[in-house]
Amino acid sequence: DLHAVLHWAAFCLLAAGTPLMPETPRLCPPSCRCDAATLEVNCSGGRLFAVPSGLPFESTLLNLTRNTIKTLATRQFHNLTQLLHLDLSDNLLTLVEVEAFLGLRSLLTLRLPRNHLKVISVGVFAGLKSLQLLDISSNKILVLLDFTFRDLASLEFFTADGNDFVFVSRQAFAGLTSLKKLAIDGRNLTAVPTEALAQLTDLRSLHLQHLGLAVLPNYSFHPLVHLKELIISHFSRLETLSGNSLFGLNLTSLTIQHCNLSEVPYIPLQPLVYLVYLDLSFNPITCIRGNLLGDLLRLQEFRLVGGSLMCIESGAFKGLAYLRVLNVSQNFLTTLESGSFHSVDTLKTLGLGDNPLACDCRLLWVAQRQLHVDFDGRPPICATSVRLEGWNFLDFAEDELSNLLTCRRPRILNLKSPQVRVDQGHTVEFYCSAEGDPQPSVSWLNPQLRRISTTGRVRALSNGSLEVRYAQPLDSGTYICVASNAAGNDSLAVSLLVQALPPSSKNLFRPKGWSASPSASPGENQKLPFDLKTLLIATTIGFFSFFSSVTVCFIFMFFWSKGKGQIKHTATIAYVPRSAVSNNNTRTGNYKETGRFTMKLI
Repeated sequence: DLHAVLHWAAFCLLAAGTPLMPETPRLCPPSCRCDAATLEVNCSGGRLFAVPSGLPFESTLLNLTRNTIKTLATRQFHNLTQLLHLDLSDNLLTLVEVEAFLGLRSLLTLRLPRNHLKVISVGVFAGLKSLQLLDISSNKILVLLDFTFRDLASLEFFTADGNDFVFVSRQAFAGLTSLKKLAIDGRNLTAVPTEALAQLTDLRSLHLQHLGLAVLPNYSFHPLVHLKELIISHFSRLETLSGNSLFGLNLTSLTIQHCNLSEVPYIPLQPLVYLVYLDLSFNPITCIRGNLLGDLLRLQEFRLVGGSLMCIESGAFKGLAYLRVLNVSQNFLTTLESGSFHSVDTLKTLGLGDNPLACDCRLLWVAQRQLHVDFDGRPPICATSVRLEGWNFLDFAEDELSNLLTCRRPRILNLKSPQVRVDQGHTVEFYCSAEGDPQPSVSWLNPQLRRISTTGRVRALSNGSLEVRYAQPLDSGTYICVASNAAGNDSLAVSLLVQALPPSSKNLFRPKGWSASPSASPGENQKLPFDLKTLLIATTIGFFSFFSSVTVCFIFMFFWSKGKGQIKHTATIAYVPRSAVSNNNTRTGNYKETGRFTMKLI
């Protein structure tokens, strides 16, 4: 019948495990929003003073940001065994008790930034064996103690910047055997924590900022043999990198930003033969020298934005056959010549914006490659040319550029005294000035056709002139002034003849018998530099000084002797004659024979 059929159907449903009543949904804590589909609990901005109770135990994400939680007690989240992500950012945390996260065996990410933590005790992170990301940035932590992170064997990403570290213990990072990326702020540190970093044997990326160093010491990172990326930023006092400061590293990316480097660290960069990316932006570097970066064979990207660059010398990037990106915007460059590159054909991105560029033939190659080069959103704009001021390369067709971007060959204007005769020991100066567009540079060649430097007795001055100080006969010869710019060069030769001094002049102030040189004979007739009047004056002064000294001494002795009282004029001295002594030995009795003599005292 119908009743039996219904009972049988109910029995079958129970046997199949199908519930007859819908499941009661789990409750969500007040001030939180729970999503049953994604298993996420969002308590952000809920004005919570503590971690709410009654959280769904199957939750995978818990967002407690922007509350006023101050303390995390021991085993605070022990029921949330399936939790994967925990975010406690922007709270007022001052205390996290030991084993506060015990029970979160599945947790992958833990975020604690922008709190008020000053210290993290050993054992706080106990139980987080699966944790891969830890963020404790922007707190007030002063010290990292030994073995603080020993329980985080799976941690790969660790961010600790924005703190007030004054000390990092040697074993602070012990146990972080899987760490790949570390960011740390050393605002109050006085040295790179090299010994602590040595524990991170598998580290691939290191970001250091705000260290108060003026010089980066040698071997600062030598234990980090697997490090590929190094970022050094906001070392406001850093002026120099020691020669071996980067020794032992196999970096592919190096960034040194917002420091105080005045020169590219050529020597420390030499061992980095695997470097692909180099960023030296926001340093007061004034020039990139030629032929000093050739060891960076694999370099593809070079950035120096916001510096003080005024020149990039010819051959600056010679040897960099794979250079694809160059960004030198926001500097003081007036030009960039094609001779600075190993090859301009490999260049794909060129940043030249915000530079006072002089639009002339030196930049013609840039205009011709505008279809092949990305200017990174800032095309080059002329700034120093009145005729082309405010003009950028994209405003004209390629066939018009050759008539606009022009140069004028240099011409030497005047050269005073092209032939000069001087006596030995005198100083002579040759003046050389030239005109052209762009303004030509002036250099000098010596008689051996070698370039004259700006230092030494024979030197080229900054105003284009040549100075020969204390001229010697060996300085005689033809000197060449060379004026050159991008359009060509001009030259002019000058002659110098230095007349040697006669032998009598060389020996004028040497007394007879002294030779002017090792080959001179001592018997040569040489004139004394003294006359009779000089000798008489010298002799008189000498006698006067001698007798004055003797007189003062006698006067002093006289008054000293007067102060000793009555003076004896004679003295009587008794003595025993030798014959009396021998006679006395053969006689008996007490007979003695003596003698006396008198002395007159002065």
